[in-house]
Amino acid sequence: MRISRRGAVDPFIVMDVMEAAASAEAAGRSIIHMEVGQPGTPAPAGARSALARAMEEQPLGYTVALGLPALRQRIARLYGEWYGIDLDPRRVVVTPGSSGAFILSFTALFDAGARVGIGAPGYPSYRQILRALDLAPVDIPTTLANRYQPVAQDVADHRLDGLLVASPANPSGTMLGRSDLAALIEATEAAGAAFISDEIYHGIEYEAKAVSALEVSDDVYVINSFSKYFSMTGWRIGWMVVPEAHLRQVERLAQNLFICPPHAAQVAALAALDCGEELEANLAVYAENRRLMLEGLPEAGFTRIAPPDGAFYVYADVSDITDDSLAFAREILDEAGVAVTPGLDFDPARGAGTLRFSYARSTADIAEGLRRLKAFMDRRRQRGDQ
Repeated sequence: MRISRRGAVDPFIVMDVMEAAASAEAAGRSIIHMEVGQPGTPAPAGARSALARAMEEQPLGYTVALGLPALRQRIARLYGEWYGIDLDPRRVVVTPGSSGAFILSFTALFDAGARVGIGAPGYPSYRQILRALDLAPVDIPTTLANRYQPVAQDVADHRLDGLLVASPANPSGTMLGRSDLAALIEATEAAGAAFISDEIYHGIEYEAKAVSALEVSDDVYVINSFSKYFSMTGWRIGWMVVPEAHLRQVERLAQNLFICPPHAAQVAALAALDCGEELEANLAVYAENRRLMLEGLPEAGFTRIAPPDGAFYVYADVSDITDDSLAFAREILDEAGVAVTPGLDFDPARGAGTLRFSYARSTADIAEGLRRLKAFMDRRRQRGDQ
């Protein structure tokens, strides 16, 4: 039988790298994982304990489509704690991970063929989800000078129906300041376009607090997740905040597309919101890992980087070393035993000259990975490969 053109999306290369790394480990090799944006820590202990109790006490069947009322209320309270925002819990939509939130937001906001701008480099699944929904992803080439973030003029230059930004961003870890974020929101409003803010790395910041789009405007969609700061990637639980006037449309879509988010994950997420001490300890590990990366990568020869403001990534321009980041990443895995992600995942046009390094794992792993990378690059230079 025929298959649809909408399903002809590109592969998620980092998942292929993960598979290659797993195969190497299965063959007995020691691999340091710098490829995947996944915390090495489990869900907070309080979250795991809460779920264990709930499993003994209740069947954990369907919840209402928008999520457990207690969880929506607690997420709304988080906006007061983090940003000083008095958020109506009714505007909070609990979703099956941030991926579920992207599907809901794109479906609620855009008709087929709509042009949605995304910064390049950017999270690859934005592009593929948009394509699968018959929408037109518009890559906006960003620059190191603008810290790999779009600027307001891009909205008019690209004739957009919507703009999706991420701050802190994947793969660069860079953030938008309040004035730059406000300028982007103002430009989208002036163009009659929708604004979506991906804030899934909020909470993982180092020298300044990330700004939420809700601090600037209520006429935006904000997407967040328990995957990163809350260390719950495999639990597939996230949320979005939408304008009140959009809530019923989003609810109808959620009812039909997902029925509800996973009940078990919602129980754990509710408890995770009160595990601040453990989560801040995780953040301290990322901060130390970041320090090691910003010292160790240049020592190894990766000097063209934008220091990350948040998240747990370093995006490196390696065009002085290679014009084939996919082959270079494979060489690093084979010879150094370090898994890294080719930039082609994040920027199809320019990613052949970039790599992403993740430092989400233990500090010991990061230190060992940097040692291996330096030894590998030293050998490469001795061979005259660069």
